[in-house]
Amino acid sequence: MNKLLSAAAAFAGLLLGMSCSAQLAVKPGDAKIAYMGRVKKGADSSSFYWPGSSATVNFMGTGVKASMRSLREQGYYYAIVDGDAAKALKFGADSSRKEFVLASHLPAGKHTLQLFKLSNNTSEDVFYGFSIDGDAKLLAPAKLPKRKIEFYGNSITAGHGVDVPTGQKESGAPEYFNNYYTYAALTARHYQAQYSCIARSGIGVMVSWFPEIMPEIYNRLDPMDANSLWDFNKYTPDVVVINLFQNDYWLINNPNHEQFKRRFGTAKPTEEFIINAYQNLVSSIRAKYPKAQIICALGNMNATEPGSKFPGYIEQAVARLKDNNIHTCFFPYKNTGGHPNKTEQQRMADQLINFIDKTVKW
Repeated sequence: MNKLLSAAAAFAGLLLGMSCSAQLAVKPGDAKIAYMGRVKKGADSSSFYWPGSSATVNFMGTGVKASMRSLREQGYYYAIVDGDAAKALKFGADSSRKEFVLASHLPAGKHTLQLFKLSNNTSEDVFYGFSIDGDAKLLAPAKLPKRKIEFYGNSITAGHGVDVPTGQKESGAPEYFNNYYTYAALTARHYQAQYSCIARSGIGVMVSWFPEIMPEIYNRLDPMDANSLWDFNKYTPDVVVINLFQNDYWLINNPNHEQFKRRFGTAKPTEEFIINAYQNLVSSIRAKYPKAQIICALGNMNATEPGSKFPGYIEQAVARLKDNNIHTCFFPYKNTGGHPNKTEQQRMADQLINFIDKTVKW
């Protein structure tokens, strides 16, 4: 009898231990994970490249973790629980695979978690899955919004410097990127639209601070791999916003820069060359999305300062395309140091939303 009691107690203890430590493992390829943005999805790992990419799960449980690592440079993320971005956990994954606690001590019931990439496309972040604590159950994903919007941009759109503390000198450190509070992401959330962001800090149409230019990478899944092509049939936006030319504005007047020499030799590009370069990029995007409303934007840094010819170049390029569904919208020069902060990004979003309300029929 004592042996039976002892065995029963041991078995009960084992069950108790299992219930305390039980976790539901959710692999990246699970159909109940809702991805947005250009994400390389796989059964055992998925890769995030572009800012604003995300993975969302609905679940029952008391906590959730994610297993991740970053390649090339550290990648930063928000973990947004139940839509409360004000309480979002910001964390950075590095080259070592680690499990990050994204939420704990949640009340029993249904919860939502969004894993949202904040940082530049210069990191490749590998996601190995979620684990859910408690009486865990993975629930069906919410339907993705019907509306779709896509942005092509540089540092402004990527979110360079959005999280730089007040009074601190700006740097290009990845921890200070925050795509969630860019005008692009703010606009997408305003319209409750699906969001795709093809942006890199420092990129241009004709010349960048590094070898790649947007016409060479706009059609990639992995921006650093010329053989990694995106399937444009997977995502067809209703609205496309292009906000480029800021880096061209700087670099065409910097003949000593190695990328100026590589792209132009010793002679500054002519106005005709500049207009054609922009026109060709817009034409390439139009060919991918024949029915989209395309907004050719610029600003709010000094490419739109008084006396800049770049808004005019864009207007001429758009006029040559003779397409009534391609528009221009220029953000006024902010006339402050560094990249746009949250307040300045919000002003851009407000202007863009107002423009879309007047121009686009969703």
